[in-house]
Amino acid sequence: MENTEKPKKGTHSRKEFLQRTVLAGAGLSMAGSGQLFASPEAEQNSALFFETNIKSKGYAATDESGKLSPWEFERRPVGEDDILIDVKFASICHSDIHQMKGHWGQQQYPQVPGHEIVGVVAAVGKNVTKFKVGDRAGVGCMVDSCMECDSCKHGDEQHCERGETLFTYGYPDEDSPTGITQGGYSDKIVVRDHFAVHIPEHISFEEGAPLLCAGITTYSPLMKEDFNIGEKVGVAGIGGLGHMAVKLAVSKGAEVYAFTTSPDKVEDIKSWGVKEVIVVNDDMSNLGAYSKTLDYMICTIPYQFNAAPYEACVKPYGNFTYVGMPDGFSINLSNIALASTRVNFNASLIGGMPETQEVVHYCADYGIRPEIQVIDAKEINKAWENVVDKKARYRYVIDAATF
Repeated sequence: MENTEKPKKGTHSRKEFLQRTVLAGAGLSMAGSGQLFASPEAEQNSALFFETNIKSKGYAATDESGKLSPWEFERRPVGEDDILIDVKFASICHSDIHQMKGHWGQQQYPQVPGHEIVGVVAAVGKNVTKFKVGDRAGVGCMVDSCMECDSCKHGDEQHCERGETLFTYGYPDEDSPTGITQGGYSDKIVVRDHFAVHIPEHISFEEGAPLLCAGITTYSPLMKEDFNIGEKVGVAGIGGLGHMAVKLAVSKGAEVYAFTTSPDKVEDIKSWGVKEVIVVNDDMSNLGAYSKTLDYMICTIPYQFNAAPYEACVKPYGNFTYVGMPDGFSINLSNIALASTRVNFNASLIGGMPETQEVVHYCADYGIRPEIQVIDAKEINKAWENVVDKKARYRYVIDAATF
């Protein structure tokens, strides 16, 4: 009889996940063929994918106002190492808003945001063995890199040592008809096969999309911390990233302390299995009660804030990881506060492609699901306002059929 018992919290190891991911990938590679199209008719109708630019449509920013509108544009033809994905859903990340509004520097417009993208493979280049037509696939925060330096060869493509990491939208791209990469708020995307992941059948497209940024961005540092069952882990900022950090840390057996400035989120957060929810007051004075309490803290706050009271909650020589990306990419830190608390302050940037595939399998296998709200494209601008106003619960996911 097949054993259907679910693993107990904290008993599953990273090694097991990696083994399963490698085996699954190997099986898919063996099962996958050089099939380019689902049928001879589809092959005839779709041959132009490899010869001419591909017409696409989506929602784009045209200036720093942060207002998006419908836009028709073209993507490059499918190359030998590329796949074409018919996008089904794309979710909204606070990073989309920061970049479109120019918070991280001057932008080129029109620009299509979106780096949490899921859909179905519609065509594959002749060198592609990782995917076949009809596969469920996802694209996250990057779409190419040099693939030759040590970081790229060892699964840290986001840290390409040649500086050739090509992020999913707004980055100069000589192969793009628009001159820059264009993201996932659209009906199609062409991407190098290495930078796409498989989406298992036992997680919905809608729930899989947020894993490609919010999931990997929090999963990567949590796994590297390798805390023990029962250790105290703090999560500061309970939005799109923070709520995933809570769920992932709980799944690993941590006692989770969630720090939020939104009292109306308390009951939601409690339902995810946390030890305690702390509603941070305006002057942050109530954080003093948690001084030197935590073994580790991950902070997802995406705007300027005073980090010192948060990092003081961590035990001496414990780690504090910041994964938020505020205006200008920087926050103010007090050197004397860091020296006094003896806390190790570090930062983390998404995760590489092997680890991105790993988190998708992990969440699918162990029932870890983001809290989502599915919206039509016409609701994007209102959704962006809600994200800024902390009203999102907790990830908006756009139905690409409405573009």
